[in-house]
Amino acid sequence: MEEEVRLMKGNEAIAHAAIRYGADGYFGYPITPQSEVLETLAELRPWETTGMVVLQAESEVAAINMVYGGAATGKAVMTSSSSPGVSLKQEGISYLAASELPALIVNVMRGGPGLGTIQPSQADYFQATKGGGHGDYHMIVLAPATVQEMTDFVALGFDLAFKYRNPAMILADGIVGQMMEKVVLPPQRPRRTEEELRAQCPWAACGRGDRDHRNVVTSLELDSAKMEENNHRFQRTYRLIEENEIRFKEYYTEDAEYLIVAFGSIARICLKAIEEAREAGIKIGLLRPITLWPFPTAEIARLSKQVRGILTVELNAGQMVEDVRLSAEGRVPVFHFGRMGGMIPNPTEVLEALKNDFPELR
Repeated sequence: MEEEVRLMKGNEAIAHAAIRYGADGYFGYPITPQSEVLETLAELRPWETTGMVVLQAESEVAAINMVYGGAATGKAVMTSSSSPGVSLKQEGISYLAASELPALIVNVMRGGPGLGTIQPSQADYFQATKGGGHGDYHMIVLAPATVQEMTDFVALGFDLAFKYRNPAMILADGIVGQMMEKVVLPPQRPRRTEEELRAQCPWAACGRGDRDHRNVVTSLELDSAKMEENNHRFQRTYRLIEENEIRFKEYYTEDAEYLIVAFGSIARICLKAIEEAREAGIKIGLLRPITLWPFPTAEIARLSKQVRGILTVELNAGQMVEDVRLSAEGRVPVFHFGRMGGMIPNPTEVLEALKNDFPELR
């Protein structure tokens, strides 16, 4: 398949991008608003063209453990779900991190807590960026704002996962998952041969190519001293990721007097609000984190020395705002504006929230 321009949903784009990446396997379970990922893969039948395995597991727990098994053999494997489904996967994600295995997890967020609503949300920020499961671990977390980024982040997520032998997550909200946009699909990558897999993944269970000597892939270590050393190794990897993989975009920040920080689809709404404000002579800028972990702490710290105040806009009760406040280090006031339960703000609401927190803008 060559590069192709299509109109499709964000969830559909995830499926097409996975096939074109040359992914070896997808294991998932349906849940709104991400069910089209599995449905699209089933419709496209990649097992007949690229050899990709597509399996609807009996549960989310089964799906993440199938990913664990596939990743242990060096395969490019993935899963997708939505908020309560990802909660069920957390133990397996922690196992993946502790076993230093690459895998891609897609979370198309819905409102909670509990079963909540099938409407969009950004309330899984803590779950994704603070570990979610047990133990001291991190995932690489990518936050797409467009259907094109949903497509592009599949390859990026897989590449980063293999580069650092660590799970990566695409943390999308239900808006991006369900919206339709024009997207450029990449050309088809060939799947790796078994020889290429062994060369690229010598750590894998089948990586040595010797039937009598298999690598042992496990997250268990009963020797406390060795487990501590394992944890030190994980932390060195995380520091390396923080040094090299922070991604973000800035809009109108050169002369900004106030800053909005937002991710995902909400950043698009905020950008429209900023454009309207600038037409009225109000100098507002936008910083959109693309990697929620690692977080663009240094860039927000730099901008906090320039602006008079910061507003985070999120589809939650206030989660990313904690990281923004830590980044600003008390230099300027940092406020939060959020909607919950699937309610989506419009640009006018964003501007009103900014003016309420900073009355001098009225």
